[in-house]
Amino acid sequence: MRIDLHAHSSASDGTDAPAGVVAAAGRAGLDVVALTDHDTTAGWSAAAAAVASAGVALVRGTEVSARSSGISIHLLSYLQDPQHPALVTELDRTRDARLHRAEAITERLAVDYPVTWDDVLGQAAGAVVVGRPHIADALVARGVVPDRDAAFARLLRADGPYHVPHYAPAAADAVRAIRAAGGVPVFAHPGADARGRVVADAVFDELADAGLAGLEVHHRDHGPEQVARLTGIAARLGLLVTGSSDYHGSGKANRLGENLTDPAVLAEIEAQGFLEVVRP
Repeated sequence: MRIDLHAHSSASDGTDAPAGVVAAAGRAGLDVVALTDHDTTAGWSAAAAAVASAGVALVRGTEVSARSSGISIHLLSYLQDPQHPALVTELDRTRDARLHRAEAITERLAVDYPVTWDDVLGQAAGAVVVGRPHIADALVARGVVPDRDAAFARLLRADGPYHVPHYAPAAADAVRAIRAAGGVPVFAHPGADARGRVVADAVFDELADAGLAGLEVHHRDHGPEQVARLTGIAARLGLLVTGSSDYHGSGKANRLGENLTDPAVLAEIEAQGFLEVVRP
């Protein structure tokens, strides 16, 4: 069974519609795909409606923004109650903060480059969450950079002159909110040091104490040293180990199925979750 537990649609910063992610998963030979858009569940219904025709099971999830000691981290919440106020309140606040942050970054960029907020909104058409990837797409459309990767490497770096921070809950609080909503929290790409600083080993202990269920160990942003480090941390803390693509359609080079999760791990996630996997 081929299981990919991290993919994004146009409800956040992917380029495929939610149903298109499920269809693409079928074409990629997957048996199960998780839709985990940033800070929203808006794509769930459309994705679930595509399950029967695609022949691919769907894990409904969300990639939740959080922070730890000033470091931005992401938590994959699987199979949570989408109406539970503990998590909904945080997601609403974070989406609003992301929107205002994106507008502020665009204003800074516009001083030096031919890009406008209308350009960004045009790229984000249909998205519930507007963020830096849409700014990157606007820069590409204006010919400032050749692609998203170049935009993030040159202009949208977290340590760059155009960066603006945004609100996100403390990571341990986010883990507790996910658990309160019946979700299963997994730390997304926790060793992706090319994206910026990564948390110290002690943070994993803190998050495990708060209810963290697993680590996304197998991810294209993790080299062999990080895979070994994270595998050891997961074993020490009794955490699940997942593998995922972090698919964004044409927005990133990541391809569906390039990293996979063991079926026994998915079974444990479903056993812990409030919702069930949507199956064909």
